[in-house]
Amino acid sequence: MLRDWNFQIELKSEYGKPIYLQIADAIMNDIHSGRLKAGDALPGSRNLSQLLKVNRNTVVEALNVLLNEGWLISKERKGTFVADFLPSEPNFKNKKLNESSEFKHKNQFRIQFDDGYPDSKIAPIEELARAYRQIFNRKAKWQMMGYGDELGDIEFRKNIAQMLNHQRAMHTNEDQICITRGSQMAMYLTAQCLLNDGDFVMVENPGYKPAWKAFENAGARLLPVNVDEDGLIIEEVANYLKKNKKIKAIYITPHRQYPTTVTLSLKRRLELVKLSNEYGFTVIEDDYDNEFCFGFRPILPLSSLPELKNYVYIGTMSKVVAPALRIGYLACNNHSFIEKISELRKIIDVQGDNIMEQAVLQLIKDGTVKRHIKKATHFYKNKCHSVAEILSQYLKDKADYKIPEGGLAFWIIPKKQVDWFEISENLKLKGIKIITPDNYSFDKIINGIRLGYGSLSEKELEESIIALSEFLQV
Repeated sequence: MLRDWNFQIELKSEYGKPIYLQIADAIMNDIHSGRLKAGDALPGSRNLSQLLKVNRNTVVEALNVLLNEGWLISKERKGTFVADFLPSEPNFKNKKLNESSEFKHKNQFRIQFDDGYPDSKIAPIEELARAYRQIFNRKAKWQMMGYGDELGDIEFRKNIAQMLNHQRAMHTNEDQICITRGSQMAMYLTAQCLLNDGDFVMVENPGYKPAWKAFENAGARLLPVNVDEDGLIIEEVANYLKKNKKIKAIYITPHRQYPTTVTLSLKRRLELVKLSNEYGFTVIEDDYDNEFCFGFRPILPLSSLPELKNYVYIGTMSKVVAPALRIGYLACNNHSFIEKISELRKIIDVQGDNIMEQAVLQLIKDGTVKRHIKKATHFYKNKCHSVAEILSQYLKDKADYKIPEGGLAFWIIPKKQVDWFEISENLKLKGIKIITPDNYSFDKIINGIRLGYGSLSEKELEESIIALSEFLQV
């Protein structure tokens, strides 16, 4: 079943990008463009190596990258094929590959605001690629092709536990941690293993809808709790608990609340811990934005408080390296809960990306991750100050905002009520796309907007903020 796909690529060593990644990116581009469609078969590695005049091992590495990321699938004794669905990346959300009109729609905007993605241009991609290649070549074939631990590579889990204990004052170990394909998978596993049909989960309002969907998918019902300048309003939590005996959990983003970026005050943290212990509900803590702190040090998680009995702590490596790096994790001090997580993980995904976990582990051990966080924090701190100056110049009299002490987003509240959907459509005409507040409002649309600044250039940020200011009234 030979293919008539004509693969054209100019490989250049001076690009500063490994050859196998140039090949992988070229195949990915052909998938994006529609030249390669869902179910299309690729030539074998031997034929590709002859076509490109490169070592066959280089082609194998490129194909393995795409297999690991989900762009390709391998069928025993048949070959390698384009996957039916795109991997879960920020700009490609599991859409069928033949939906070319959707790709055109997504790419028609010159400037797209996100939730607060990091800037991939400063990510240690070359170091990660080098480590991945070294791990791939170092491991014997039988080791790579066999199954690993469904909870994740044991050494990687040990290092995550060490990081949580040393940097976030937690008390955990490798047996209490599960490595996942991103924090959303950790959310899904938590929901399925913790919740039963008819249970209630308290959630922040405004808040993170992908988490809400995970809870609802498990059969739970949501109870919205409002947020003010000190974070979650504990009085509303207490009122729910007094009226409802089936509240199983609360989902919070206390470090930098999503989407408002406010920090849950110490007084409210302690009150929430007391209520959790008294009523027996689990605190699901999503610490999605911990690493980039512009103050003295990040606020410690609620899960670090020894008196908190029931918690699930969720984190991610995507902000540290790049959004496309699908590595998240969850930690819990309940052994039976971790066993449930392990069993479910094994059903839906036998194991994670073992080689990528070891590659990231290598970057942790050799200090690359630590140096990158230090460099990136300085970079984002300066960009944050630049955005604050732009906001002061164009939105000072039209909106309220606070300069965040960390993270990669601003929360903007217009001084007058506005129609965000109308503003969104007007901005689209200028080639600018924003995330409208219905994406994080529970019922009534909140009069605020989250502007992620990490992945955009200062020129793009200034242009879009000027455009936004045109539609806000004094």
